[in-house]
Amino acid sequence: MTERVTLAHGDGGEATHRLIAEIFYPALANPALLQGGDSAVLDPPGAGRLALTTDSFVVHPIFFPGGDLGRLAVCGTVNDLAVAGARPLWLSAGFIIEEGFPLADLRRLVGSMAAAAAEAGVQIVAGDTKVVGRGQADGCFINTAGVGLVPQGRDLGAHRIRTGQAILVSGPVGEHGVAVLSTRAGLAFETPVVSDAAPLIALAQAVLTAAPGAACMRDPTRGGLATALADLAADSGCDLVVEEAEIPVSPQVEGACDLLGLDPLYLACEGRLLLFCPAEEAEAALAAMRAHPLGRGAHIIGRVGGSGGRAFLRTAIGGTRRLERLTGENLPRIC
Repeated sequence: MTERVTLAHGDGGEATHRLIAEIFYPALANPALLQGGDSAVLDPPGAGRLALTTDSFVVHPIFFPGGDLGRLAVCGTVNDLAVAGARPLWLSAGFIIEEGFPLADLRRLVGSMAAAAAEAGVQIVAGDTKVVGRGQADGCFINTAGVGLVPQGRDLGAHRIRTGQAILVSGPVGEHGVAVLSTRAGLAFETPVVSDAAPLIALAQAVLTAAPGAACMRDPTRGGLATALADLAADSGCDLVVEEAEIPVSPQVEGACDLLGLDPLYLACEGRLLLFCPAEEAEAALAAMRAHPLGRGAHIIGRVGGSGGRAFLRTAIGGTRRLERLTGENLPRIC
C-alpha cells in the first residue's frame, strides 16, 4: 500500500480489503470480527438486560499526552456502559478517514484501540471505513457503538437520586481538557498535564460491590463536573450541593486554568467516576475508590439536598454559586 490513505481505500474494492487485512484485522482480531460478514453474530452471556450506547470522537489533535483518538474512542464508549452498571462486552468502530491521512498514524490509532480494548476486557467485533476527500474530515473521525450486560435488579440513574445521599468523585478533574488544549495550542508547562483517559469498568464494579445501595453514576466528559451536576440536578429534581474545597484539582490543572482563564469544573474528564450513594455507604465507597489505581484521588465532595433541581457550589471563601450547564464554546473538540 501507499503510505497515505487514498480515495481508493474507500471504494470497497481491493485497496479497501487490503487496508482491513493489513491494519485492522491484525490489531483487532477476534472470532466475531474475523467472520467478515455484514453483521457480527454474538451470544450474550448469562441473564440480564442489554445496555447500548453510541458515540463519535473528533478530538483535535488526535495525539495528546496520555492518549489519542483511538484510546479515547474505546474508553469513552466502555465508560458510558460502566456507569450504567453494565459489564461492557462488544464494540463497533466506524472510521471516517481523510484522503492523505498517514497510514502510520492509522496503524498507531488502531493499535491504541486494541490495547485499550484489551485493558477494558472488550472486543471490537464490527467496523467500517469510509474515505472522504482532502479537507472534509480533518484527519480521522471514529464512531463507536457499545453493548454491555446489566445484571438483573441493577438500576442506576438520576431518578434514584434522593435527599441525604453523598456525592463522590473518583479523582482530580479537568486533566483531559487541559492535556488536549495544551497540545493544540503548543503550550508547555513545567509539569505536563496528562489526559486521564482510562476504562472505568473495574473501578465501577469495585464501587458497586462496596456500596450496593449506589443510586447513580456518571462520567463527567464534555462540559466537565459542573455540567454533569447541573444535568443530574435537573433530571432528579433534587438540589445538589458540593464543596469547592473538597473537589480534587491537581496543581498543574489549577495553574493552567489560572493562566488561561478557564474553570476546571467545566473541563472534560475521560477517566473519572461521579457517584451518588447512601450517606452510610459513602466511606466504604470512598475506600473502594482509593484502593483502585484510578481512584486514588477520590473525595466525598457534597450531599444531595431537598427538592429544587439545581446544583450549587459552596466556595472556599464561604459563598455559594449556582452551577449551570456549560454555555458557549469553552474547549472545542476535546472528545
